[in-house]
Order: sequence, then structure tokens, then C-alpha cells
Amino acid sequence: MSFGIGILAGALGALVGLGGGVVMIPLLTGWLGFSQHQAQGTSLLALMFTGLAGAVAYGANRSVDWPAAALLVLPAMLMAWVGARSCNRLPERNLRRLFSAFLIAISALMLLKPFLHPAASGAASVGFEAGVLVVTGLVTGFLSGLFGIGGGAIVIAAMVLVLGYGQHPAQGSALVAMVPVAAVGAWCYRDFGRADAGVLKGLVPGILLGAAGGAQLAHLFPDAALRIIFAVVLAGTGLQGLRAKVGEASCRASGGRAG
Repeated sequence: MSFGIGILAGALGALVGLGGGVVMIPLLTGWLGFSQHQAQGTSLLALMFTGLAGAVAYGANRSVDWPAAALLVLPAMLMAWVGARSCNRLPERNLRRLFSAFLIAISALMLLKPFLHPAASGAASVGFEAGVLVVTGLVTGFLSGLFGIGGGAIVIAAMVLVLGYGQHPAQGSALVAMVPVAAVGAWCYRDFGRADAGVLKGLVPGILLGAAGGAQLAHLFPDAALRIIFAVVLAGTGLQGLRAKVGEASCRASGGRAG
């Protein structure tokens, strides 16, 4: 089952340009009965390995801006720890609702994507660029720790739309930053007993295989149709999560799958 979840998460993420965590977490809670906290911790464990594979590939093609990645990583690692610690204080029900609202926000951004235009390349000063990268790292790191996601979509949007980076350097830098940030978050979740490493042997290969297939399939479908369909699915999942009755167990409770 974990291999199938990995396939779906990797393929759907590649089809619409989202990280696997946004897809993986609802599947882990819905199909394997994970608590919201455990699904998020397991997602971060998986993203460490899938992010590393992507970062190596982009690095080999010289599609990483290393100074930009460094400015992203340091504040993001700090805030990933803060985000994961914040998760530890949230009851299951509140965390599920926050994550559901996050899914709805992501779906709205996907629908708005055609109306957002990149900044002119080279328009930003060095100080402004450094400031944007540091703030992006702070925000992305916190959300990564709080929700168990990689945060690549947020980093790429900031680098492309605000700073005028090309798509490939932005994606490569986001992947490089994702690995240590996911590692910090995953370590915190493991410390709380909220990450299941046992499913990685199926999950990680599934994500890698699914992402490769999804990248190929993406060229066969109109971009607008894919975005609209996936945005509707994300919004529906988010609305369902907001309505669902979830137990009040805190992240401090002992980890483990439901059922």
C-alpha cells in the first residue's frame, strides 16, 4: 500500500508541479489510517530521500544557485524546528483543520498561477534579494515543520515571481534547501514518536517512480486542465478535512497508526 501511495504522490506532484507531501499526507491518513501528526512526520522522512535525489540531479546539471540555497537553508532549518515544536502543542483536530485550510489555499494559488507573472531578471538589488530569500526561508521552514511538507512550491514562487530567477535554478535551489530542512523536521517528529520509518521502503521508491512517470505524462495533457482538476481535488480534500470529526489527541500522545 505504501508503494501505491508513493506512486500517486510522485505522479500527481510531478503532473502539476507540487511537492509530494501535499498529496502524500492525505493518502497516509486516509488509506493507512495514520494520525495527522504521524503522516506529516513520515512525509518529511520520505522527502529527505526524494529531495536528495532531485538535488543531485539538478546539481549535476549545474541548475543550483548555491549562494541562494545557503540563504534559504539556514533560516529554514531554524524555523522547521520551531514549526515541528509548534505541531507538538497542537491537538490532532486543530492540526487537521489547519492542514485542510492550507490545502484550500494551495488550490487557490494553483488557479491564480496563470495570472502571476515573473519579475524581470536581474531587477533586484543584492540586499533585496538576500532579504527575500531569508524571509522565504523563514516562512517555508516554519510551514515545513508545522505541516510536514517540503515547501518547494513556496520557494520556487518567491524566486521566480519576486526575484526573476529561471525555473530550473529555482527548482534546483529549492530541492537543495529541502533536504536539510526536511531532516530537521523529521528528527523532531521522530523525537515526538510521530514518524514511521517502516513505510519508507515502499514509499520512497514509489515517489521516485511516480515522479518520473508523471513528468512524462505532464506533456500529454493541457496545463490548464491539469491545474483546475487538481485544484478542485485539493479543495475538496481540504473541505472534507475541515468538516471531519477528528479526535483531540495531542501530538504529545504516543505515536502509531490508527486501526
